[in-house]
Amino acid sequence: MPIEKATFGAGCFWGVEARLSEIPGVLDTTVGYEGGNLEKPTYKDVCTDTTGHAEVVQVTYDPSRVTYETLLDAFFGLHDPTQLNRQGPDWGTQYRSVVFAHNEEQMRQAREKIADLSAAGVFRKPIVTKVEPAATFWPAEEYHQRYLEKRGMVACHI
Repeated sequence: MPIEKATFGAGCFWGVEARLSEIPGVLDTTVGYEGGNLEKPTYKDVCTDTTGHAEVVQVTYDPSRVTYETLLDAFFGLHDPTQLNRQGPDWGTQYRSVVFAHNEEQMRQAREKIADLSAAGVFRKPIVTKVEPAATFWPAEEYHQRYLEKRGMVACHI
C-alpha cells in the first residue's frame, strides 16, 4: 500500500491533529515542529518564538482513500489563513499558517488552492499561508501526541 505524508501548520497543533485524524484515509498523525533553525527543539524552545519552528501536524495518509486536495480543504477549513502568526488567543511565529510540501506536486496543489480560494473571495482578507519545501520534522514530546484525545476533549478553544 503506497502511503504519503503531508505537513500543515495551522496554529496550536492539538486541535488540528484531532480534526485531521478523523478524515477517512488518514492513517496516522504526529504533532511536532518544522521550519526552524534549532536541532531537536522542545516545546519550551519553540514557545520562546526564537527558533523559527512552526507547530505542525504531520499526516500519514493513503492516497487511494484520501486526496491531498481533500487534506488541503480540511487544513484551510480548520483555521483562519488570513491571520499572520496567530490563531485565536495564540500568537507568535510558531502559530503561523504554513504548508510544508513533501514534493513538487504538493507544492503546486497548495499554491493553486491558495490562488483558487483568493480568486473566489472565500476570505475577506488576503491569505498569508506560506508554502515551503518540507524540512526536518521534529516530533513533539509524547504528552503532546493526541493531547485532546488523552484528556477526553474535542477542542482547545471556545
